[in-house]
Order: sequence, then structure tokens, then C-alpha cells
Amino acid sequence: MPEGRLGPHHPRRAKSSSDHSPSERVDSATAPAVATAIEDYALIGDCHTAALVSKQGSIDWLCWPRFDSPACFAALLGTPDNGRWRIAPAETPVNITRRYLPGTMILETLFETPSGSAALIDFMAVEKDSIVRIVEGRSGSVEMQFELSLRFEYGSAIPWVTRLNHGSGLRAIAGPDQVVLHSDIKLHGKAMTTVASFTVRAGQRTRFVMSYAPSHQPLPVPPKADEALDDAEATWTVWSGRCAYRGRYREQVQRSLLTLKALSYYPTGGIVAAPTTSLPEQPGGTRNWDYRFCWLRDATFTLLALMHAGYREEAQAWGAWLRRTVAGSPSQLQTLYGLAGERWVLEWEVPWLEGYQGASPVRVGNAASTQLQLDVYGELIDALYQEATLGLVRPTASWDLQRALMQHLEEIWEQPDESIWEVRGGAQNFTFSKVMVWVAVDRAIRGAEQFNLPAPLERWRALRTRVHDTVCRFGFSHARNSFVQYFGADTLDASLLLLPLVGFLPPEDPRIAGTVEAIGRDLMVDGLIRRYHTHQTADGLKGSEGVFLACSFWYVDNLVLQGRHREARTMFSRLLALCNDVGLLAEEYDPVSRRQLGNFPQAFSHLALINTALNLDTHAGPAEQRSQGGDADGEVGEEY
Repeated sequence: MPEGRLGPHHPRRAKSSSDHSPSERVDSATAPAVATAIEDYALIGDCHTAALVSKQGSIDWLCWPRFDSPACFAALLGTPDNGRWRIAPAETPVNITRRYLPGTMILETLFETPSGSAALIDFMAVEKDSIVRIVEGRSGSVEMQFELSLRFEYGSAIPWVTRLNHGSGLRAIAGPDQVVLHSDIKLHGKAMTTVASFTVRAGQRTRFVMSYAPSHQPLPVPPKADEALDDAEATWTVWSGRCAYRGRYREQVQRSLLTLKALSYYPTGGIVAAPTTSLPEQPGGTRNWDYRFCWLRDATFTLLALMHAGYREEAQAWGAWLRRTVAGSPSQLQTLYGLAGERWVLEWEVPWLEGYQGASPVRVGNAASTQLQLDVYGELIDALYQEATLGLVRPTASWDLQRALMQHLEEIWEQPDESIWEVRGGAQNFTFSKVMVWVAVDRAIRGAEQFNLPAPLERWRALRTRVHDTVCRFGFSHARNSFVQYFGADTLDASLLLLPLVGFLPPEDPRIAGTVEAIGRDLMVDGLIRRYHTHQTADGLKGSEGVFLACSFWYVDNLVLQGRHREARTMFSRLLALCNDVGLLAEEYDPVSRRQLGNFPQAFSHLALINTALNLDTHAGPAEQRSQGGDADGEVGEEY
């Protein structure tokens, strides 16, 4: 935002040590259950971290002070005793509705009860490391209940709690973490939980502000709630008002852009794939991964979405993050990194969390960081090429790095890899991976030609031809009349929908038409596209999964490129209808239970939504956007 940040063993549980003097742990069996559906959540954030708030008024997930910090509210993946902050009517509401204030990440949940109605306004204050919760009476009077259980270290560490301000505030501390809560009402302790009851009447407000600081620092000073609300609304509104998209899907595109901004880490420009870990891709299953990291695979999609929507500064910050992060030996290139480019993201399991609705294990870190995934070379070099073409950096900004990456890719491109889907069943010569090798070589050649940069063009052109011929020879099945998942296979893969979008072959090529037709026939479920048939692929995992939402958006992009605009708009409308009531999408969708699946909200899904909306309005897919080079007006950015 214009200013500030918005521009493995079981730990031994501590005994209670609070002047609240609780005598027993909260009984999870009698405590109100957490939300039962992923889509029951909404996101609030401050471009450092984010929280998930349920329809029932409970913050069930929060990692402080960064997206990838250990959670202090982890009820999402366990029980209420693993930490949550709930504010809700004492009596069961007859109706609950919610919305974001227009153009913001400020959430308003309206509870209607027999005695009156009250709104719960939730947001994270700008530059304050604070969550603000305001209960505002709208009609009649409503008795409200307050319940706070802080549990640091992923729900395992019970903090020492002391009173502040004669009982209207508290300080909770455990190890490196401390939290201070200020409220308009008196709080008291009960069974290792801070609780209160209060009544709000029409026109009244009751305010709660929770602030974080490292425990070795002085107590954080919470902002004034009403002032923070005005500041947050103004800041978010200014940012969202910069959206250059004016098409028929403006509301959905703006909400997706706001979500991407909320998932960005302001200090570095990185964007996390999702703010959560281990939300399952299959109900009760084991496909549970930590997505609180930044993937190179998102590079070009992110850059184009931000630029074409009018967010040049954010695109520059993302590009700078990419260049800093991959700096070093090309042989050490990873698929994903930490928020500041950290490389050690070791995967381990959290045994004391039972998992979302019993889906275990709960994982922290992601072992896919050590996999060979050849496609990331294509996505990275494409993004670096787009940066220069769009005028975000000087053409020479990353050229030496690109030449080094190309030299390494020339040596390894024929190796099998784990693919875009990060399979854990063994490497294969995945067709899409080889296509993205072609993209890497193609974009490097384009950059050298367009900007007159030194390069072994004769050798690169020969390699581009060789890779293209290899894919067409071994990655295409004449029996299926389709490209296939990996060389010699007869299975399909929705990543093949990207072949025309990256310019590998034109959309009118019979092989592309056959591939799109085959995917629509064999991978479509209830009008939506699966990534692949999990029982037929070497993904090394048990069970199935839902439909991968980005793949369905790619299918719409192909319909656009084929001139099938009515079908494209119909399917796009279907996808928009899958958003929850506040416009958010997870990674996947279960067409059987009609529920969202996977980590939430998912940047990849929202990136795909933005780019598809742009394609529908221009009748041009990403391949055409890239060949035109976009809008290169404006000043050239710095290297870093």
C-alpha cells in the first residue's frame, strides 16, 4: 500500500501459571466446536500474517508474527484447547451473514438473534501487529460471550497470564512470544481460558485489541480501536481503488487482488501460497501440506496478474523477491522458499494436533523444496523475461543469472523429475516439465534477441528445437490423440492445458484440440477439471482428491483461445459460484460433498481467476499477452 506494510517431539506442556488461577483444562468435548467447513472461514491480514475467522465468530488459526510462525490459535487443526478466540451471541443466532467492507479486508459478521442484532467487525490494524475486534449493536440488545484460549507453539504451550488495567486487559507470555489484550470490559479466568459476558445495545460498541511483540521487548501498545478501523478502511480502499480492471467481473477480480495482497509479505515482496497448513485435499485423508511458503511456480502468473490489473509496485516487489531468492548456484534452485527467501523448510509432523476433522498428519515445512521440478526453470526465466519486457527492470538486471540458469538446464533437462504436482511416487519424464524447459529456452532466446544481449543463440535455438521435437515425439499419444502425463504413459494431466497458454503450440493445432477434448472428456467431474486420475498416476499417495480449481480456470482459458466464448463464460460463472460468501477459494473443491478442500484461501486459485477474467474480456489468453509484451510504459525499476 502507499505507506507502511500494506503498500519433532511433543513439547512438554507447562503447568498452569496464571493469576487467573484456573484449576482445570477446558473440556474440549463441551466447548463449542470449530467451524465444520473450510468455506465457513474468512481471512483478515496485515501483509505480515493472517488469521482465519469462522462464521461463528471464532478466530481458529493465527500464526504470529509471520505467516510461517508457529500458530498461537490452532483450533482449526485440533480442538478449542489448541487455541482460539471466540466472540458470539450467548443464544443461538437465527441468522448469520457476513461481508467485507467494500474494497477492504475488514470483515463484518452480523448476528441476528430473537432479542436483537449485533455486528462483529474483525481486522488487523495497519502497521501495528494487532487484531482489532469491535462488537457493534445494530438493534435491540444482544448478550455476548467472550472466550480466549491462547496456546503458543501450534497449540501446545500454555502461557503465563497476568492481569492489566484492573482486569480489563491481560498479558500472556511463553518463551519468545508475548501478547497483550485490552478490552472495554472486565475479563476473568476460568479453566485456563479467559472469559467474559457482556450486553451490547443498538448504537453501542465494545472493543477488543490484541497486540503481539517478542517477549524480550517492552509491552506492545495497542492502537485505539476506532481510529485503527478508520485507518484500515482508508488504507485498503485506496489500495483496491488502484485496480485498473474495469470489466464485467470487477467485483470478483478486486476481491481476488485484495486476497493476494493480504497473502503478501510486505518486508520482502514474497507471496505465500496460502496462510494455512494441512487443510486436506481429501476429507479425512493424508494429502495435507504446508503452504505458508512462496513457490517459484507462481512467478509468471503473479507478475502478469498484478501488472495487467494495475499494480506495478507489487509486481516489482515480487520480481525483486524472485531475483534475490534464486541468487546463487543454479544447481541449488528450489521449488519453494521461505518468505524472505529462506531455503531450509524441513518437513515434520505435529503429533499433538489431530488434524482438520481428523485429517492427519499435520505437517509443518514442505519436503517438496528438495525435489527436482524442471518446470520451475521455465516459470522463473519466463517471469524474468516478462519483467524486462514490461519495463519493470533493466534488461540486464538478471541476464547473467539467466545465462547461468540456462547453462545448468542444458545439463539436466533430460532427467526425470517430480513435476508441477510434486508427486512423491518417483520421478518421471513428465510432459509438462519438458514443455516448460522449452519455455525457459524460448524466453531466454527472446530476451537475447529483443534486448541485444550476449548469448550462445545458435546453441540455444538448436536446443529449443530439440526439446520441442522430443515432447511432440514422446509426450503425444496418437492412440489417445492427446498429449499425455509423462513419456510413454496413456494417462492425462490437466497441466497439459497450459501448452497453448505458454505458446508451445497454437490453440488451433489438432494435437492441442485433441488434448483439450480428451481432458474435458476424461478428467471433468460435474463440469470441473481434476488434475489427473490419482489411482492411475505415480503420485505415491493413497486416496483421491477433489477437483483442482486452477485447472478448471485453465480449461476456460482454452475455450477462449478456441473461440468458444459462450461455453467459457458459462464455465467461468460456475467457478465463481464456488467462491464462499465472502469471495474466497481454497485449492480444491469436492463435487460430491460440494465443499471446498485444501489450504485456504489459495493464491493459485485466485491468480487463475484474475487471469481468466482478463482473458474473457480481451478474448486473448496468456500466450497472446506474453507475445505482445504487455504495457511497457513507465520508468524502469531498479535491479533490487
